[in-house]
Amino acid sequence: MPVLTIFNGLYSNARGIIQELDKGSGYTIVTDKEIIEKTALTYKLKQATLLKAVRGKQIAFNDFTHEKEKCIACLRMVAARYLEQDNLIIHGILGHLIPENISHVIRILVMTNKATRIENAMASTRGSRQNVIKAINMSDQASILSSLTILGKKAFDESIYDIVIPTDKFNTTEAAALIVKHVKHLDTIPEGLIQKEKDNSKLSAEIAVQLAPLGSRLSVESDDGDVIVTIDRNVMLLSKFKQKITTIVKNINKVKSVTIKLGKNYYSSPIVRKINVDTPARLLLVDDEKEFVQTLSERLKMRQFSSEIAYGGKQALEITDTDETDVMVLDLKMPGIDGFEVLKKIKKTKPHIEVIILTGHGSKSDEKRCMELGAFAYLEKPTDIELLTETMNRAYKKVNENKKSTG
Repeated sequence: MPVLTIFNGLYSNARGIIQELDKGSGYTIVTDKEIIEKTALTYKLKQATLLKAVRGKQIAFNDFTHEKEKCIACLRMVAARYLEQDNLIIHGILGHLIPENISHVIRILVMTNKATRIENAMASTRGSRQNVIKAINMSDQASILSSLTILGKKAFDESIYDIVIPTDKFNTTEAAALIVKHVKHLDTIPEGLIQKEKDNSKLSAEIAVQLAPLGSRLSVESDDGDVIVTIDRNVMLLSKFKQKITTIVKNINKVKSVTIKLGKNYYSSPIVRKINVDTPARLLLVDDEKEFVQTLSERLKMRQFSSEIAYGGKQALEITDTDETDVMVLDLKMPGIDGFEVLKKIKKTKPHIEVIILTGHGSKSDEKRCMELGAFAYLEKPTDIELLTETMNRAYKKVNENKKSTG
């Protein structure tokens, strides 16, 4: 019956505790790698994209594709199916995919102080102390980003666990004994309640998968087929959005009723001004000045232009090679592959992309060269945001017209 989720800091000796628990107990041990592989196979998703979603990394044009939401929802569905198994250990950050209200799950954090982790690493690896510290820091950061994505809380927040085991104070035998002691308390939970929670978890996860194409901040609860969907972001045409949710959910087997609520963050979302375009443009901002381009992205988002960001020419070419782009706003002076080279390659390989040059170090000769290479427009920093959005609208209008003329 018991399901254990075990998350640990790198080099905290969680593996030794799991091996001790597994002695003669018949536990099935599932890792993050196995959950991701199964999800990729079941839903025909790329493992690399699933990893990006879990780690909170950017997925190109996610505002249009909602690939991240789909990935997380599919991972939750796979995790919900694993709950059908008894005597299960989920080892890794993806244990946080299991809903908090499942009563027969024990959530465990295995951790110790950083000095002990470094000592453990030095004893088991040949790496330098500097590299070991770097690996621990990177692992901790990745875990925090993942847990924030999945759960909205930091991975090392002790309040989200039932048991916290400091391995500088407990050896593997003592730690395993502590867990077994807690497992025995699960015997008092009625089988009927456990099955109900499993069924509710699966149905909620299935609904989340179906709703994923609608975007982020939709949470789902189910109680014997009575479903509550909470919208926690501001949306345009709310009544139509609600109707769309209701239509999708009602078509799912075992759903009896659908209630839609507005979450506490619904009214805190910024009100955006509608831009007169046929469909959302796939916009790519390219600039090595990170603070500038991130601020620009946020300002454009307020005007309903969602964008992908590339921090250099190489990254921009990689994005346009694998993802559809309609309009690019491009800086000229960048280390490595500069804007001129990006413009030249884009107009040669992806001539349908309209490129707007936005530079702070330009000249008349640069402008002439860019226009000869096929740029849609040439603007200089600092530029008026209204001028930029108006230029982008004209560029996207041209893209749309070209799409219609080519059928």
